Amino acid sequence: MDIEGAGGAVTGGLIAGAIEKPAGKAGEAHAHGVCSDCGAQTSGNFCAECGQPTHVHRTLLHLGEELLHGVMHFDARIWRTLPLLWLNPGRLTREWVEGKRSRYVSPLAIFLFTLFVMFFALSFMPHPESKTGEAAEMSERIAAQRVGLAEAEKALVQLRAESAAQPAPTMQMAIDAGQKLVDDRRAALARLEVEQRDGRADGLKPGSWQASIKDMATGESGETKLKVVGQDANKEGHGVGATVLKKLQNPDLAFYKLQQTMYKFAFLLVPLSIPFVALLFLWKRGFTLYDHGVFVLYSLTFMAMLLMLMVLSATLAGWLGQIVITLGVLAVPVHMFAQMKGAYSLSWFSAVWRTTALLVFCNIVVGLFVTAIVYLGLGH
Repeated sequence: MDIEGAGGAVTGGLIAGAIEKPAGKAGEAHAHGVCSDCGAQTSGNFCAECGQPTHVHRTLLHLGEELLHGVMHFDARIWRTLPLLWLNPGRLTREWVEGKRSRYVSPLAIFLFTLFVMFFALSFMPHPESKTGEAAEMSERIAAQRVGLAEAEKALVQLRAESAAQPAPTMQMAIDAGQKLVDDRRAALARLEVEQRDGRADGLKPGSWQASIKDMATGESGETKLKVVGQDANKEGHGVGATVLKKLQNPDLAFYKLQQTMYKFAFLLVPLSIPFVALLFLWKRGFTLYDHGVFVLYSLTFMAMLLMLMVLSATLAGWLGQIVITLGVLAVPVHMFAQMKGAYSLSWFSAVWRTTALLVFCNIVVGLFVTAIVYLGLGH
């Protein structure tokens, strides 16, 4: 069990519960009494001055009850919010902006809760193994390396023949470079043959994604020196790119850091998205950044729920995952269009071109977000 994921889900639920205003009964109310917080006279379930429940629980059992309530309970509002979020997101966004809020879960609360539950749920999902046969894949890599070595040796023989016919200083440099390429390919071939026979020296499973990432970071020859253009090959590289490559040499740790960084900074999607939505209505009066923020929060909540559904279906069955993923990809622009049209009361033409532009902006936002996550997780 991922303890940090579970802790994140609990924390997210408590945050969401804290944002929500109290609703429902807090216990048996004192018909006539004094608020234990502000001292005002009370006659119902809540104090009219400060809003505190008139019945104050003082049992250990109630502490656990508050925890479960904070994590899992949004009262009856969740059952009015979720159907609209999936089937009529434009109406949900518009009604919240217009002030009809007591019947729905707030966009920030449901976004935080969904976000942390998503990472909590995904932490339990098994990582699918590669369906390609490892032995066959290793044989293909060795065959490709042998072809490359043969070509490099052939090119080196031609260079030496040309140098013997027409000696020149530049020819010697080309021969040295060709010899180095041949040596590197021989070393890489020898390494692959050893891996095929005895396994990898670093303990990683041959053909696994960890092994592939480490090979990409270190180079096919398995050297640990990071080379930067314009720098001596014997010196280790510096800068963000070199730091990222160095950390990728431990793929499991790098993946864990990226996962935790994404988990902690997923909220960055909101401030990154709001300016692009606002740009679509730059010349249109009557809309504020708050309105765009509500639109973004509800939209991201739907996307997070859709992602959970797609991953869950793919985990249960491959064929089911293909169907759900295909439908999910098609549902994204449809949901954006419905929310855009309903939330801002747009015509069909206005909603279509804004949805198209928003899809382009989404790619930009995702690119910025991934760049930020890689930098924050591996770049320093």
